[in-house]
Amino acid sequence: MIHPDTEIRFISEAIGYGVVAIRRIPKGSITWCLDPLDQIISPQQASQLPALSRDILDKYAFRDKHGNHVLCWDNSRFVNHSFQPNCLPTPYDMELAVRDIEVGEELTDHYGALNINEPFRALPEPGIRRRVVYPDDIRRHHRTWDRLLRQAFRDFDHVQQPLLPYMTSEYRQRVQQVSAGGRTMDSCLDTWFRENLAMPTAPADTGVAAPAAQPGNVAEAEMALA
Repeated sequence: MIHPDTEIRFISEAIGYGVVAIRRIPKGSITWCLDPLDQIISPQQASQLPALSRDILDKYAFRDKHGNHVLCWDNSRFVNHSFQPNCLPTPYDMELAVRDIEVGEELTDHYGALNINEPFRALPEPGIRRRVVYPDDIRRHHRTWDRLLRQAFRDFDHVQQPLLPYMTSEYRQRVQQVSAGGRTMDSCLDTWFRENLAMPTAPADTGVAAPAAQPGNVAEAEMALA
């Protein structure tokens, strides 16, 4: 479930639609959490779907650490990629705002943290040399992302958390322990689907040019969680 202080808007011809804040969402807020209406589709179930359904799944779902497709029922599926995301995933089936998200600002994820199947070329961003998102980006950047998440957790108890009641009791207890300092935060690397090691990985210098994505992957970057 996406944060209630958001709505879907048309961003641009290149990007399409995205999720935008209609009220300020402060750092440390839960911006998304898994809820009972979201569909969990196993790889076996996905392989048995008709081709058109698989295409939709590839565009609008992300994969969890077990390789299952998670298809969100609400506007969560329209959250777009950024190399400078303001939301990051945690191992607690939820995402946190790692900085303040102002009114009119788009909520963004780094798709390299969402267990994508293949590399894809993303749209250019000001000040960012990188253009390609890789399946193993979380392995390369989890320390930086963990640092941002730890900082965000410091504000967790000081902001409103409208999505907290929708979390499972187990994960709700864990995040409250982390925010109170009674538990060490688990790394976002724990969300990584390890079989992605078999996928193409990022070159040693991710600032240099990288191979273009295969046809179809650009659409994943532009449409939603993929």
